[in-house]
Amino acid sequence: MKLELRGITKRFGSLVANDHIDLTVQPGEIHCLLGENGAGKSTLMNVLYGLYQADEGEILLDDVVQHFAGPGDAMNAGIGMVHQHFMLIPVFTVAENVMLGHEQTKAGGILDLESARAKVREISARFGFDVDPDALVDDLPVGVQQRVEIIKALSRDARVLVFDEPTAVLTPQETDELIAIMRQLKAGGTSIVFITHKLREVREVADRITVIRLGKVVGEASPTDCNEELASLMVGRAVDLMIDKAPARPGPVALSVENLSVIDPRNQLVVNNVSFDVHEGEILAIAGVQGNGQTELTEAILGLQSRVTGNIRLGGHSLQGLGVRKVLDAGVGFVPEDRKEDGLVAEFTIAENLMLDRSDSEPFVKAGTLQLRYLSEFAEEKVREFDIRAQGIETHVGRLSGGNQQKVVLARELSRELKLFVAAQPTRGLDVGSIEFVHTRIVEARDAGVPVIVVSTELDEVAALADRIAVMYRGGIVGIVPGDTPREVLGLMMAGEHPDHTGNPNPGEAA
Repeated sequence: MKLELRGITKRFGSLVANDHIDLTVQPGEIHCLLGENGAGKSTLMNVLYGLYQADEGEILLDDVVQHFAGPGDAMNAGIGMVHQHFMLIPVFTVAENVMLGHEQTKAGGILDLESARAKVREISARFGFDVDPDALVDDLPVGVQQRVEIIKALSRDARVLVFDEPTAVLTPQETDELIAIMRQLKAGGTSIVFITHKLREVREVADRITVIRLGKVVGEASPTDCNEELASLMVGRAVDLMIDKAPARPGPVALSVENLSVIDPRNQLVVNNVSFDVHEGEILAIAGVQGNGQTELTEAILGLQSRVTGNIRLGGHSLQGLGVRKVLDAGVGFVPEDRKEDGLVAEFTIAENLMLDRSDSEPFVKAGTLQLRYLSEFAEEKVREFDIRAQGIETHVGRLSGGNQQKVVLARELSRELKLFVAAQPTRGLDVGSIEFVHTRIVEARDAGVPVIVVSTELDEVAALADRIAVMYRGGIVGIVPGDTPREVLGLMMAGEHPDHTGNPNPGEAA
């Protein structure tokens, strides 16, 4: 099926999210929509899927103009979407999820589950998915859950499939499997729109590439174009994708984590007997698929978890049981993975957010009085230094884009003297230009002797920054390996393989 978008424009008040966008996807083509976060990619696809109504422009399928009042109309026309965050009911079976919203019944109004099971088996056999229709979704690995999303779309005869950042929660091996699936779909005549900001994947799978920047199409590219050319199209300037990072010169052990375990509010053991050290002047990256205990581990270090056993020592002093305020006062900088929930106060201004963790002490407060002039000068300096794009320092943080919100967090945490820097998903929501800047600042902190922990699900980021890599799986550390460990080995470790079974010739130690 041929898909064509002509002059699609979508406004939200004075913000033009999509500005007269043209896009054509041929039958059996994988067309990558590339752009930084906030460029308008997802808005455009939400217009296509009927979630938003375009203010201008039209959608055509096989040269016929379409009018979608909602997702149901889009699905009936042959459009399916595989969302980044899966739209599945965890306590339902695969078959129940596939038929949800399109229920078929037998005599007496009884759900025809066998028909849904048969559909799952048929599609699974066609693409080699190996999905059990009676398995509970909650029991399935992330990669298999994504296959269920694809089965859902194909069961409704989707001839155009939109994949919205589909590799965000996958291991490298699962990503390779997804790419193989997309190629199978393409061979069967399915048109695919692949939304991403990962340049490596674009070059591997795309037939054509359309680049969007600030709501406009800024060019088309070929998969043979180099990463630097694609990145400069995305950002609008030349970008150096390689970090200029000298070998680490580690000093003494600064942070020591010993036999750390965490039990969550559901009484689940989410961190299981974890031990590692971080030296002054080194970056330890913690890799793994999201949801394997990384969040709880970082929260335990920061004093945000209450049911913790083991010990955490920084500079020879225990952080155990100190609470967040005292941990921060001990010199720990923290970039939380959820900036909106844990890193910012949306109703506060940029300036106010930049002093959040120092709002009771000098130089921001003297004799109980807020030093407004100092705060203003400090905030103006950090807005310039971190390229925070806003109307001014009095802008409420909640009005900023996600990437600019993250820059406010980074500016605050990297602007004080640190004895440990913990960054969880530090570049989530940032464009490649901002990623370049953030990575440079993290390396500068390391080179200044600060011990750094970077938690990231992005293997490219891990490989770029890490001096050593600890891989987590189901709450434990599978192994600690050198920063130059091959992606394939890291991928196997992320699936639970121990380093001595992955073929890595030099597995690291946890000490």
